[in-house]
Amino acid sequence: MDSIQRPPPRICCLDLDTFFVSVERLFDPSLIGKPVVVGGRPGERGVVTASSYEVRAFGVRSGMSLTEAARLAPHAIFVPTRHGVYGDYSERVRAIVERVCPVVRMASIDEMYLDFAGCEQLYRRASDASDDAAIERIVRETTAAIDKELGLPASAGIATSKRVAKVACGLAKPKGVRLVPAGTEREFLAPLPVRKFPGIGPVAESRLAAMGIKTLGELATSPRAALSRVFGSLAESLHQGVVGQAADGLGRERPAFREHDPDGETVGSISNERTFREDVRDRASIDSVLGSLCERVCWRARNRGVKARTVTLKLRYSDFQTISRSRSITPTHADLELYPVVAELFDRSRTRRLAIRLLGVALSNLGAYDEQPGLFRDSEPLYEAVDALRERFGYEAVRLATSVERRGNTVGGAGR
Repeated sequence: MDSIQRPPPRICCLDLDTFFVSVERLFDPSLIGKPVVVGGRPGERGVVTASSYEVRAFGVRSGMSLTEAARLAPHAIFVPTRHGVYGDYSERVRAIVERVCPVVRMASIDEMYLDFAGCEQLYRRASDASDDAAIERIVRETTAAIDKELGLPASAGIATSKRVAKVACGLAKPKGVRLVPAGTEREFLAPLPVRKFPGIGPVAESRLAAMGIKTLGELATSPRAALSRVFGSLAESLHQGVVGQAADGLGRERPAFREHDPDGETVGSISNERTFREDVRDRASIDSVLGSLCERVCWRARNRGVKARTVTLKLRYSDFQTISRSRSITPTHADLELYPVVAELFDRSRTRRLAIRLLGVALSNLGAYDEQPGLFRDSEPLYEAVDALRERFGYEAVRLATSVERRGNTVGGAGR
């Protein structure tokens, strides 16, 4: 019996352009067309949450300290973040998207993936030249509706996999839609710099450049052994993505590299840190932030389909002395396994009575390690359920009680 040929999956990556800035412009239209930095005032502690296109030309990027941003762009308009407002607008966007797509997965507050598998005939009109044309038209109509109803610009990329769709979305910015037809993925990616592909950050980029690999086309034809020296156990998955393989729907696609990170992410590590608005000594506040950092990096590791063999704690005192301590661990991506190790590292590292200014947690020596027996082995279904809720409703939809941070005394978490 002949097998039934299914149409290729059509995944759309929809990204809200300069989302935080765009929301601020809704409240203050005088900011339109001007260089805007969201995150705080010059001279305050903290980092840039978002920056407008007008100010990015001066080198201002998300995660940069406000002091450095003010140095690079002293003429920019700095505005504080509006807690609780951005999530509301994100939900409004999601409601518009769900009118036309049955499967929507949130990657972050300003980025989502849409799976149009099975919808081709539903939306196709006589004027559409193909199923691809029908999906592209629907996506364009959806981004137009988001702009008209909410005043928020959005861009989108459409392809047979999430990673290629994300690349296409980046090239479509601002306010554009880019379709990559099935079978043309490799041709589409080949001339692009390696840094354009999700999961290749500055460290991997420099290592590849040293090997004479600067484009995705060159990476696609490179020996697998050479790629393994840079990407380790993730080399195979990355190579499949670059050559246009491993195409599947949102519920079935391999998990590696699915997290949103506008500034790129190194393949070899996952980290996150918090700067306190006021230096702290209170152990309860410190423990809640350590728990939150562990929860965040473990979630990102699970999203990438990897576990870590090494954890590093970063601690900065009020006098700016910064220390870090690392420890080898049984490969894990479980919050409950990581937190006790991090808490012990903190106890061993804090040798001074000074207050704490910053805390950070990093995972490294990442790989797709085999399951290890242990106390928390039976907790995997818990994390699967938590991650499923976050994928559908966003990261903040569910949190562990022990890691809920006290509002008001932490500022943006830089992550990579």
